Amino acid sequence: MVEARIRVIYGDTDQMGVVYHANYFRYFELSRIEYLHARGASYRDLEREGLALPVVEATASYKSPARYEDMLLVRPRVSEVKRVSLTFTYDIFREGGPDTPLCTGRTVHACVSREGKPTRLPEALVRLLHEAP
Repeated sequence: MVEARIRVIYGDTDQMGVVYHANYFRYFELSRIEYLHARGASYRDLEREGLALPVVEATASYKSPARYEDMLLVRPRVSEVKRVSLTFTYDIFREGGPDTPLCTGRTVHACVSREGKPTRLPEALVRLLHEAP
């Protein structure tokens, strides 16, 4: 299982002292990067091949607030791989807290060429996405 650790900084919080809702999407992104690196790949590798994986859909469900200096654990996983898209799902926990997520989310990514045209996911990437880290 891949797990990204993130310490909440003051700039991530709002006036109420909780993590601003949009920052969870940054946490999702960081965990996706860690997921790929754990499998020996990177977004940069895809870019060198002339491909990109833009987010085409993103959702988050907030269960309980994270606060300044909390250490968060983000657990990404690939939940679906199609011909030209893939879906990541995420669970965010407070380190040392109960094993119930503070936030859950999902991002859908299209595989596109430099010109922005949908293209088939590379077979090597599909294999890497399913390997255990």
